[in-house]
Amino acid sequence: MARKKDDGCALSLLALVAFVIGMTLLDKLIHTPAILIPVLCVAVTAIAIAVRRAVRTERQRRLDQAYQAELYSRRAREISTYQAMNPRDFEYAIAYLCRRDGCTGVQVVGGAGDLGADVIATAPDGRRIVIQCKRYSPTNKVGSPDMQRFGGTCFTVHGAHVAALVTTSVFTKPAKDYGNRSGIHCFDHLGLADWAARVGPAPWM
Repeated sequence: MARKKDDGCALSLLALVAFVIGMTLLDKLIHTPAILIPVLCVAVTAIAIAVRRAVRTERQRRLDQAYQAELYSRRAREISTYQAMNPRDFEYAIAYLCRRDGCTGVQVVGGAGDLGADVIATAPDGRRIVIQCKRYSPTNKVGSPDMQRFGGTCFTVHGAHVAALVTTSVFTKPAKDYGNRSGIHCFDHLGLADWAARVGPAPWM
């Protein structure tokens, strides 16, 4: 709130300075030889353009801030919904998102002996998707061992064209590095929230 007030004061001050300069130039325009009149007209026009541009920039900045605040609020609501689920319900929730976004043959296969696959589906373009779901608390990060176990089966055992690990938490840097090297899509809580809210891509995109 204080920053908005400061920004408003700055713009008001800028407008006041522009007005004073404009009036000064106008006064000089009246008492200036004709040969200098075009120069002063250009100066007044430049000041007017600069002030208009500053006002537009400030308006856009405020709109961007409002959008970011709304996006953060939407993400928080989505994340809290999934974090409140138990692991099995979370798997079914991910399966629902797959069906919602056009996947076919969606199956929840997580459980004993699943060899790392929790959800299997066919993408709209025909690719086979294998997803592992980690319904972790915010302080429990997905580590490199989790990624390595999934990476050891998702392609060779399950025949994935697209492999993704989706979590309600975040990934450690080694886990992300492993995912990047192995071609596994890392979907953290923000990626999940954006996917669920239809403002971000699905894991197979």
